[in-house]
Amino acid sequence: MLCRSVRFKFTSHIKKIKPERNFIKISDAEDAITVSTTTSKVIVDWQDNQTSKFHNIWLRDHCKCSECYHQITKQRLLDTFSIPEDIKAISTSPGPEGVEIKWNDEHKSFFKWGWLRRHSYDPKFIDTHNILNIRKTLWNAGIKYCPPIVQYIDVMNTKEELASLLKNISEFGFCFIDGVPHAVKETEELARRVCFIRETHYGGFWDFTANLEHGDTAYTTLPLKAHTDNTYFTDPSGLQMFHLIEFDGKGGASLLVDGFYVARQLRTKSPTAYETLSTITIPAHSAGDPNTLIQPTPNGYPILNHDPLLNNSLYQIRYNNDDRSTMNHLESEQVLEFYDALRKWNNLLKDKHNEYWFQLKPGRVVIFDNWRVLHGRDKFSGHRRLIGCYLNWDDYQSRLKISHLSQEEILESL
Repeated sequence: MLCRSVRFKFTSHIKKIKPERNFIKISDAEDAITVSTTTSKVIVDWQDNQTSKFHNIWLRDHCKCSECYHQITKQRLLDTFSIPEDIKAISTSPGPEGVEIKWNDEHKSFFKWGWLRRHSYDPKFIDTHNILNIRKTLWNAGIKYCPPIVQYIDVMNTKEELASLLKNISEFGFCFIDGVPHAVKETEELARRVCFIRETHYGGFWDFTANLEHGDTAYTTLPLKAHTDNTYFTDPSGLQMFHLIEFDGKGGASLLVDGFYVARQLRTKSPTAYETLSTITIPAHSAGDPNTLIQPTPNGYPILNHDPLLNNSLYQIRYNNDDRSTMNHLESEQVLEFYDALRKWNNLLKDKHNEYWFQLKPGRVVIFDNWRVLHGRDKFSGHRRLIGCYLNWDDYQSRLKISHLSQEEILESL
């Protein structure tokens, strides 16, 4: 993606979320690491004057030797409940790569320094759930000057360009793929190159026009406001793919909005509204097809969802006002608070400075993060044939990690 000549036009509106990384070069001073024990803990004093304290039961339970951990399947073999309640270390032998511990149950464990540092819990040093050093670039309408783009032929034929596609989706929340044949077969093959296609009540790989084949406004010519899909699923699809392979008409421009960027704006302008949309749950449903009634379990999630294991950071947006069910679970004092927060959110979504409008065309596929980027469409007339699919979040994340991490990094993260 070479856009340096025009990048200045929008970078002033872009913010980057930097993942917390606190790695140390263990090999620089192994002899400075000391290990001591108490009756209940193993204590590691690091060369940067930090100290980690590990409970004996925790360390013994996490032994990675071939007796305790299957080296191929990466699954635990140790019966946790066979560990003596009074387990303790009877000796420790630090070395250049890590420390060997002999336990009073006659077992020996070896822990690498990097693994111990990464998984330290008393105290925590790093974000153990974010093993990829990929920044989140937040954007607004200025992204139109330099959207992330990769080439179909390169993605299909090289691991490097596939990795670039996956990284762009992680960083920007979307990516275009150019040079895609105007056909179902090749487009579906591209989707499967990313990860498994998710089957839903709409099918697997879609091929549709505005024929109301399903009871959803996506199957009409009506305009669609910025939204995320599958708010009625307990587990919304992670990615979406669109490829407009036929169009003979007017209108139908596509819309993307960076939900993380808008959420940051809302948090700055109105912390109270942000908190409201982070706590009040929204029931949703899909009931347009005669034999379908889908509702999430539990019946409702907030619009803004945060991960307590990631410093309570925002990880998912679930918003489709058209799929919202009856809000009869609100307390009386919450009603005006909710609608005020929702109005503030909507005003930011519709701010022209936050809207990225573009016209899809045959040969250009867009894949976007349905947990972050809201999408929409202008009304249109004429014939419009769209193909595409949903892709699972966990499968995409797996492919992303495998394409960017070494085997050693993967093992250290487990």
